[in-house]
Amino acid sequence: MTTPSNPSPIPDAPLFGRRHIINAGSLLALGLFMSDRPIYAEEFVGNKPKSDDANVAPVTCAVIGLGEQGRALLTALSHTPGADVRMVCDHYENAHRRALEIVPKATAVLETKQVFDDKSIQAVWIATPPHLHKDLVIAALQAGKHVYCEAPLAHSIDDARAIAKAAQGATSQIFHSGLQQRTNPQHLHVEKFIRTGALGKITQGKGHWHRRTSWKKAAASDERQKALNWRLQKNITPGLMGEIGIHQLDIASWFLKKLPVSVSGFGGVLGWEDGRQVHDTVQCVLSFPDDRRFMYDATLTNSFDANSETFQGTDAAVLLRDHRAWMFKEADAAALGWEVYAYRDKIGDDTGI
Repeated sequence: MTTPSNPSPIPDAPLFGRRHIINAGSLLALGLFMSDRPIYAEEFVGNKPKSDDANVAPVTCAVIGLGEQGRALLTALSHTPGADVRMVCDHYENAHRRALEIVPKATAVLETKQVFDDKSIQAVWIATPPHLHKDLVIAALQAGKHVYCEAPLAHSIDDARAIAKAAQGATSQIFHSGLQQRTNPQHLHVEKFIRTGALGKITQGKGHWHRRTSWKKAAASDERQKALNWRLQKNITPGLMGEIGIHQLDIASWFLKKLPVSVSGFGGVLGWEDGRQVHDTVQCVLSFPDDRRFMYDATLTNSFDANSETFQGTDAAVLLRDHRAWMFKEADAAALGWEVYAYRDKIGDDTGI
């Protein structure tokens, strides 16, 4: 899914992303909202705050949605110089207490209208379930707020298009949807190697995400339990591919500099047979221009091999896993010069550099 504020139809230069926003201590996180122009991920990688950043007025923020991800954002913002969290919002009043433990000086409110009507709030961070994103994003933009919206951007194509249209029309504000790896220094580092042609012609890629977790949460009442378990409700969630797969599928589009033209997918409830309709195991194959494929699988039933992405070319392959990456060169590939200085790891039967 492309970032609406990016002027390019291909997501090659994403706006400032989640990993820097939740990287405690970075004044640059607030630089997103201080600038009068779009700020792209590459401008933030490896930089320290400029001396004049310390003189920039703080950005007043509000966080809507105080669940696990909302509290993670609050924790990050509470450690970020320049972030002034004035308001937290959730319709579930019991969530306020845990949020205020993180940002005790903030005001807790039940209604989002209170956030949007407050002229002092400059930036809104939306961490609600995705089926609520469209109305919240549009209302925040109409109220003149900068908006950071958690991924997935929406639970349906129609909602995603509505959000994109609203963001494109809000020319005086910054809108950004968080994608996990767009400002990850490791992925940015590997992307530079790919751009030099070090892999030769990329022929295929694959990725996976494996974690044993039910996604099911318990609560004191049936109503609250239903609200907490939105990921298990087929009509309001994009499922495992939308909730998790979107981040790794985005890497494929980013590295290949193309958008997929078709997809074939399979899935089922294979492990958590508890009445759920949302698949706990999925596989898909994305077709890109020039007959290239990206194969992907994800499961909630087993944690073996965690998560990774691999891209294979005629000269070399790269493997990215967590915050590490390796290149595996073909025996007949031309020397690039730097290999003699590179650290080597034995990965299975191969040696990665």
